[in-house]
Formats: sequence, C-alpha cells, structure tokens
Amino acid sequence: MAARRVKPSLYISVDIEADGPIPGPYSMLSLGAAVAGVQDADGFTAADPERHTFYRELRPISEEFVPEALAVSGLDRERLGREGLDPALALVQFTRWVREVGDGAQPVMCGYPASYDWTFLYWYLIRFTGASPFGHSGCLDMKTLYAAKAGLPLRAVAKGTMPRELLSRRRHTHHALDDAVEQAELFAHLMEWRGPGTSSR
Repeated sequence: MAARRVKPSLYISVDIEADGPIPGPYSMLSLGAAVAGVQDADGFTAADPERHTFYRELRPISEEFVPEALAVSGLDRERLGREGLDPALALVQFTRWVREVGDGAQPVMCGYPASYDWTFLYWYLIRFTGASPFGHSGCLDMKTLYAAKAGLPLRAVAKGTMPRELLSRRRHTHHALDDAVEQAELFAHLMEWRGPGTSSR
C-alpha cells in the first residue's frame, strides 16, 4: 500500500483578547497571529515570529461584558465601538492572510492554552465567514504538547513549571500580537525540545 502523501503543517500562533468567557454573548476585541514554523517529513523549521504577523482590533458584537475580563486586555470598548473593524471584514482579512502565508501548507492554529483562543476564533470564523482555514480541528495546544513531552499530567503544567530555556524572553503583555509572537517562540522551542534531562533544545 502506497504511503499517504502528507502536506507540511504551517503552525500559526494565535492570541485573542475578549471581554468575557464565551463568544456570542461576549466579544472578541483583538486578534493577533504570528507564523511559528513549518513541519514536513524532514522535521520542524522555526520561523522568525516577527516576519509574518497579523493584528486587528474588532468592534464588539454585544453590549454584555465582564469587567474583569475586559481589564486584562486594557482595551476600551467605547473606542472599539467607534473605531474597531467590523468582525466580518476582520475575519475575511485574517482568512486571506492565513492562506497567503500558508503557501500550500496546511495551517494549524497553536495557542497557550489553545482552548480559550480557539473557541473564540473558530466561532467568529464560522459566524462571520462561514468557514475556517484551519478546518474544524486544526488546533494544537502548547500546554498539552509540553505535558506529553515532559511526562506530566496536564493540570500540573504552567509556564512556571517549564525549563527556562523553553520560554520566550519576551514579556507577556496581554496585547494580542505581542503575546502571539511570544507564544510562537515558546512553540518553536517546544517543538525542538528533546524532553526532560536534555541540556539543549
């Protein structure tokens, strides 16, 4: 039986900022993305995470918000109501960007943790464009990746438990693009890491 030809995977680090726990009642306010690298039959190749990036701030889709969630991002809902991009336009632009940077590879969203960001991203893509460039399951969680490589229970994982050489030297600012770039570096380090007890990635 012939081996199935597998397309390369293009890993895109995504971070979103939102004003509540779930999409629909609450809004995604900003979306940042950075290409982290590509994986093919020969292995993983990291990218410069600042080379291919995407950032948009979005108009809220409802009047509801959780003040504590909004405070994390520091974004101003009133300003975004006036100046934020229409979500349909922002997500069309994002989809176009993903396809442009993909260059024939299959895009995979990666996040830390992916569950929250993926929930908003996928919901917005389907709601406002009718499709996702990642499909319904093209999502990779960095916490799970680390837990599997480190041999740890998932709930035992936090950035503070990781070897320092895996972490990005960039600050986590809760600005969606800053954090997408930071997490792209973390992802590349995780992909290159050989596991506990190794002195280098």
